[in-house]
Amino acid sequence: MLNKALFKHIDNSALIVFRICFGLLCFLESVGAIFTGWVKRTLVEPDFTFNFIGFEFLQPLPGNGMYYYYAIMGVFGLFIMLGYRYRLSMVMFTVMWSATYLMQKSSYNNHYYLLMLLSGLMVFLPAHKYASLDVKLNPKLKSFSMPQWCSWVIILQLFIVYTYASLAKFYPDWLDASVIKLMMTAKRDYMLVGDLLQQDCLHYVLAYGGILFDGLIVPLLLFKPTRKYAFIVSIFFHLFNSFIFQIGIFPYLALAFSLFFFPSSSIQKIFLRNKPYYTSETVIIPKYKTPLILGFVIYFIIQIGLPLRHYFIEGDVLWTEEGHRLSWRMMLRVKNGHTTYWVQNKETGKRMNINLDNYLSPKQKRTASTKPDVIWQFAQYLKQDFQNRGEDVSVYVNSKVSVNGKPYKTLIDPEVDLANVPWNVFKHCDWILPSKED
Repeated sequence: MLNKALFKHIDNSALIVFRICFGLLCFLESVGAIFTGWVKRTLVEPDFTFNFIGFEFLQPLPGNGMYYYYAIMGVFGLFIMLGYRYRLSMVMFTVMWSATYLMQKSSYNNHYYLLMLLSGLMVFLPAHKYASLDVKLNPKLKSFSMPQWCSWVIILQLFIVYTYASLAKFYPDWLDASVIKLMMTAKRDYMLVGDLLQQDCLHYVLAYGGILFDGLIVPLLLFKPTRKYAFIVSIFFHLFNSFIFQIGIFPYLALAFSLFFFPSSSIQKIFLRNKPYYTSETVIIPKYKTPLILGFVIYFIIQIGLPLRHYFIEGDVLWTEEGHRLSWRMMLRVKNGHTTYWVQNKETGKRMNINLDNYLSPKQKRTASTKPDVIWQFAQYLKQDFQNRGEDVSVYVNSKVSVNGKPYKTLIDPEVDLANVPWNVFKHCDWILPSKED
């Protein structure tokens, strides 16, 4: 039964078309980051970046290096789309995208994380076996089929993403639509729809529509009687998000995932009319069956487990942010903060306030005012900076933060020297003060 479910060969039209879409979107994301100024603001102008903790060795290339870096990623995206040296191109894009994702947190985005995961999965998928330059150069590669697991890994990854995104919305500020109202307030100047976005009834539609969409879209796409209707709703949902929230390629990538839910015969007739349709249901057990199954079991256990870790960490994750990243907690809250840093010389006792403009870009200042892990990292940076000048200092913070428009509260214990406390990955840092709701 398991062998048939995983290794039965099915028509590969969906995967082939998805590869073309995926490569094009990787190209657009890479070059778009250059032309929209994202690379400049995030990786070129700042003196340093806030890495994911543990990846401090990853820093942007000097000078114009990151422009070339993203241009090269764009070239690999085109190679993926064309199916040219597919495996190598897919590996290189995965490595380069993962590195740039892990080297900065000021522009943290769940969609960037998803692109990293999907790129890694695509390395293992035979997406270059048709309509590719690889096949043109080596006709022996041509195939009209793929093992069924190639489709299931994409669907399972999507199910995990959407399910956790839905569950994360079950909290008071989302259920009473107050957080949606705050988000829409920033959109009041949008042409034509600005006033509409301020309507309370729309806020509730978006709040509960988001819960239902995320929680049901994958099952509804899998169920044939509801598939077309779910796809139509998906088009509206993702185009709305693209226009209102301007979240890059993700809405279009999400629509491309729909390829894996429709019959391959339909995909083939629409996009690959010259491709023979594969009708056999041959089960081919590969020699690498055991490591393949074991690898994906470990991968999906991690994917299921990571979003649960905040339940085992003391405090409200909306406040502490401990366990927030890599957990599909998408666009859940509006957070504002006012944070000041000061250092104290351990020998003389002299105290000096830090002018953040001397160290951080505007985007980094916002992040270093509300995110405890970034606040801690900046304290480490200040300590090292003063040590390089021959001073041994303590670093203190006065941080006032508001979540979802509520009154400002103290986030970080101002009596704790952040330069000399550890960051705990899987347990609560007690220098992050609890909110009154905890």
